[in-house]
Amino acid sequence: MTQPAEINIRRDQRHSIDPMIYGHFLESAFFGNIQGGVFDEGSPLAYGGDDVRSGLRTDVIKLCQELGLPVVRWPGGNFTSAYHWEDGIGPRSARPRRLELAWGSEEDNRFGTDEFLTWCAEVGTEPYLAHSCRDVDEAVRWVEYTNYGGDTEYTRKRGRPPYGVKYWGLGNEVYGDWQMGHRTAEAYAADAAEHARFMRAVDPGLKFIAVGNSDYDWTKTVLGAVGNQIDYLSFHLYGATTQLVDGATEYDEIVAQSLYFEQQIVEYSDLVAGIARRPIGLALDEWNIRHVEPASWPVPHPSDDGGTVARDVDGLPTYPAHRVNRWSPRTLADALFYAGVFHALHRAAGREIPVTMANTVNLLNANGVVVARPGGAVRAATYHVWDLYQNYLGPVALAADVRSSSRLAAVRQGDERDHRGDFRTRPSTVPDLDVSATTDGRAVQLAVINRHRDTAIRADLTLDGRRDTLPSRAAVKQLGADDVLASNTLSNPDAVALRDLGIVDLPEPTYEFPAHSITLLSFALSG
Repeated sequence: MTQPAEINIRRDQRHSIDPMIYGHFLESAFFGNIQGGVFDEGSPLAYGGDDVRSGLRTDVIKLCQELGLPVVRWPGGNFTSAYHWEDGIGPRSARPRRLELAWGSEEDNRFGTDEFLTWCAEVGTEPYLAHSCRDVDEAVRWVEYTNYGGDTEYTRKRGRPPYGVKYWGLGNEVYGDWQMGHRTAEAYAADAAEHARFMRAVDPGLKFIAVGNSDYDWTKTVLGAVGNQIDYLSFHLYGATTQLVDGATEYDEIVAQSLYFEQQIVEYSDLVAGIARRPIGLALDEWNIRHVEPASWPVPHPSDDGGTVARDVDGLPTYPAHRVNRWSPRTLADALFYAGVFHALHRAAGREIPVTMANTVNLLNANGVVVARPGGAVRAATYHVWDLYQNYLGPVALAADVRSSSRLAAVRQGDERDHRGDFRTRPSTVPDLDVSATTDGRAVQLAVINRHRDTAIRADLTLDGRRDTLPSRAAVKQLGADDVLASNTLSNPDAVALRDLGIVDLPEPTYEFPAHSITLLSFALSG
């Protein structure tokens, strides 16, 4: 049985979607992002030889080229706070091996600045380098090494033309006591202002991302000191879902959390708009949904086929402590959540302070959109969300009025916990249909998420309130699977895949959207 709904696309409101919202993130020393991911020395799937490309995985590069990556942030993340970039340049055999404090590992520094920037050039993406913002001279010399065109000790070490790195982060989460270099807002703001001033003295074309968060006093202090020097203010958002052992799923909890993200995006945009003295963008430069599990379970390990090695968890306690399973595969449910976040970003494009960059954690392995194992690489279920939204939607967001069935739910507020260790929730109305409409001037694209787990929904479609303005044919692409927790593996790479249904006749302006799916309708405009 299908549920009736109505979707009206309105062309009276138009706002540009910044393509940088489809960006990505890599962190060194982090669960296969680099080692065994983009970089795998000795692998038959990697470049050989002894030049800077040696060790870069060619299968990973190919998948990234096919997708298209607008921007990639590196080296972190938490790893940034204690990182010294000079450890990662020069002959690999001479680079120091360091105790790495963010994730408790040892960093061999064989993948450094030149390897990352060479990888970016191979893939065709803009690099975003994040500095710890703890040492001005170190930051200045990093810019000199990557961008300066003169004849100095550092440019001679570089030994090639300037890279021209445009995007630079001024620290990472320095408001948190888990960071080396944790500071008050006043101390950080003074440091960020000094870093920006002298880094830009080396290259006036740099664009800076300063550390923000949802705290009013922090935001006011940082913008007051460095607001006239930065281009972006960052914030981070994470959702969470619990892995269960009894066959039950948290599908509804997963797909609803994009509402929490939208609420946070709107609130932070309004907060910054009330403080900023000049236009800037927001950088959601870390975001994802975490798969958490009881800490009493055996430690997860990556399987050769993708995902996690099977563990015997029956009968083990499940409460209260949780840890993040960095190797759990992304599922169709996750894909619907990601699509919902993109819809939220599209709707926020017209705000006074919009999100103009976003970087999901992570690009590769560690819950990423690409999964690499010794035997090959595969597109995760969520890879296809990026493909659909950045490669088939238009660059201009249109308004869309939607009437559909809905449910009242306790929507999880990210990974926040109460004093009992339970997830914090907020009662919210969760629509079954979530819609984003765009245009490229030649066509109108309609992206529709049907969140309902079991029921297809037929919607009447109108353009500018009229049934006769939409063409009677549409190009249709669809992402879905029978199992809401389906995921892709090396042996079954298309369990969740983007299907091209071709041109579909719509003699009546209606369409039936399958349960737990994402559908893109593209209507060619005449004249």
